[in-house]
Amino acid sequence: MIWTVAQAQSEDSGRKEAVAAMTTALTQGLERIPDQLGYLVISEDGVLSSAGELENDEHTAGVLMRMMQTAVKLCMNGSTDPSFKRLSVVFGEHTYMATISGQKVFVVKRHNNPHEAVEV
Repeated sequence: MIWTVAQAQSEDSGRKEAVAAMTTALTQGLERIPDQLGYLVISEDGVLSSAGELENDEHTAGVLMRMMQTAVKLCMNGSTDPSFKRLSVVFGEHTYMATISGQKVFVVKRHNNPHEAVEV
């Protein structure tokens, strides 16, 4: 089979559209999370999608993925499914919330709204 330049470009364009559709499907709800500062969608292969303060943040993605993998190993009960679905890492001003869904980890960085102590 002989490929023309137009056929190759058309096939490449189709792949790009499929990747864009998959990325949109992965991130459709992440952008609407209140106080969200950024997000990552991670797989074993690396970052699939990112935005906001976490855009292209491979270092944070790697750290959070290792934390999730460690937690899965610690919680294994003979099942192939993890015994937890969510891990939160809370700092003073922000929180990283990582959720396992399928073979992907969805991470959202949210701004904390600390509540002042009520004095009685």
